[in-house]
Amino acid sequence: MITLKELVLRRGTKVLLDGVNVTIQPGEKAALVGRNGAGKSTLFALLNGSLHEDGGSFFMPAGWRMAQVAQNMPETGESATDFVLDGDSRLSELNVRLQAAETANDGIAIAQVHAELADAGAYDARARAQALILGLGFQPDQLERPVNSFSGGWRMRLQLARALMSPSDLLLLDEPTNHLDLDALIWLEGWLSRYPGTLLVISHDREFLDATTQVTLHLDHQNITRYGGNYSFFEEQRALKLEQQQAAFTRQQDKIAHLQKFIDRFKAKATKARQAQSRVKALERMERVAPVLAEAEFSFEFKEPMALPNPMLVVKNADMGYSNKEGSERKTILHNVSLSVQAGQRIGILGANGQGKSTLIKSIVGDTPLIAGEITQGKGLTIGYFAQQELDVLHESDNPLEHFIRLARSYGATPPNPAREQDLRNFLGSFNFSGDMVAQPIGTMSGGEKARLVLAMLVWQRPGLLLLDEPTNHLDLATREALGMALNSFEGTLMLVSHDRALLRTVSDQFWLVSQGKVQDFEGDLEDYQRHVLQQQKELRAQLDAKKEAPKTSGSSNTTATAEVAPATNMREQRRLDAQNRQKLAEKTQPLKKKIQALEKKMADAENAKAALEAALGAESTPQQWAESGKKIKTLQEDIEAAEEEWLTLSEELQTLTQAAQ
Repeated sequence: MITLKELVLRRGTKVLLDGVNVTIQPGEKAALVGRNGAGKSTLFALLNGSLHEDGGSFFMPAGWRMAQVAQNMPETGESATDFVLDGDSRLSELNVRLQAAETANDGIAIAQVHAELADAGAYDARARAQALILGLGFQPDQLERPVNSFSGGWRMRLQLARALMSPSDLLLLDEPTNHLDLDALIWLEGWLSRYPGTLLVISHDREFLDATTQVTLHLDHQNITRYGGNYSFFEEQRALKLEQQQAAFTRQQDKIAHLQKFIDRFKAKATKARQAQSRVKALERMERVAPVLAEAEFSFEFKEPMALPNPMLVVKNADMGYSNKEGSERKTILHNVSLSVQAGQRIGILGANGQGKSTLIKSIVGDTPLIAGEITQGKGLTIGYFAQQELDVLHESDNPLEHFIRLARSYGATPPNPAREQDLRNFLGSFNFSGDMVAQPIGTMSGGEKARLVLAMLVWQRPGLLLLDEPTNHLDLATREALGMALNSFEGTLMLVSHDRALLRTVSDQFWLVSQGKVQDFEGDLEDYQRHVLQQQKELRAQLDAKKEAPKTSGSSNTTATAEVAPATNMREQRRLDAQNRQKLAEKTQPLKKKIQALEKKMADAENAKAALEAALGAESTPQQWAESGKKIKTLQEDIEAAEEEWLTLSEELQTLTQAAQ
């Protein structure tokens, strides 16, 4: 087990943990939570040996093997599979010993090493390494690609796979979800649920913590409090504890005030001096209950958008993609995209990395030109864009105030918000950029501070359409909660790409799936999408296994399958009963089928009418035409949704009848 007794940890002169007592049992899966700077990463440094305790004692079994994701960007020409395979240091050591034994022609040593290799799982190690790589979102044709041919985010996935490949008794994961999409995140949760060792994880993804941990260690006010449950359990228990603490503090303050009043009143009177002195001593002996201090969380809201045209925009027959480094060739990722975005829609965009989610967002915002087709925006539409990499819109050498002054100037004489320097300073202060921080260079800020600045810039612009591409990557849990609340009250249209399922659930009313070069509606919720992802991963593993298996040919057999033939009378009776059952089923299901067919025709007609209206809109359309078409499109959409609900109800009823008859 891991034991901390009266532990003291410092970073420089700052005391992070003081007198901490915590025990972590073997095999427990624990989350480390707390505000930024509370000491979570410092505690990891103690566990991996990078730091030593400044006081108290720390114990971990000497024989425990530890695995942790390396934070450096790997620069190597070896293949992805070999790089991950090298994460198993035990196998690497045995292979070196085997080579030495073979060089010395030592038969006994060779046999011994082969036995140890078998125990270490050497003969399926390559397959295990490739399963890790595929699970984290790589494609089969990338297994042998050089590591240095991948982008930074994909290399960090390989570092994660390398850590998972390493045999370990203790696994330390610090923000493992930052470089993952939702598909890879779902796979990682399944892998960690089967991990037999002790797991400690730092993450700001509440659903990931709920799915992977059963113990929560809360770092707060230089202490660690252990909660015997996942993150949701911790939140409930902590809220109850804070409520009780506040009540105890209030009662104690009343008692202190009562004692102090007696002291002040009678300390000058000789007859009461002794009693007053006893109350002074009572106050000195009293163990003070600390007040519940509000954490430095902040909330914000989006103001009413400058304009809300309907439709917001229409995409017609668009091919979307990107240019190569030389700019001489363009690669199409999404083909023949046709869609419309209505006022008030709240769309979550799903799909694995590399399928084109960011390409779709960048094409809509105009950062990436279309290869073919057109996008028509509604009159007066303002788009707020949160890039997946904040530095896409931030300049490292500039400070927050300079960004806002430049933003205000870009709107000319009619900015969406007051643009005096003091107004801008006040606005930045509402996002916790106050004092010297407004003049601090962006390059010296943390990822969370940069993300918060981009959010502030979006709010200031008062957009009608928000395009958010992984906005939570560097946000802590408190800021994620604030973002979710702000988006829920946002009056415009939202398109969101995120692996944070809590945020997707909170703010999305519908989902689009970007996959295999297409953008289409996803009929279902996030649980349905999780099942869809797991089924895809299962099929991918089956394909990989099928390729590895040697082709088998079936030879002739001396035995032939024979079916037992029932007596003719029994067969006739069975056919008669079957016919009766079919007749009864038809009588029940025929009316349902007719209603379903009528609804399908109604939905198809409405879809065609809606598509015709959208196709008629273009840059030459007048505002009146946009307004009239928008109303008609909205009515048609409402008719379609009502028909879909009725269709689903009848289809479920039909399915129930059919299954009961089988």
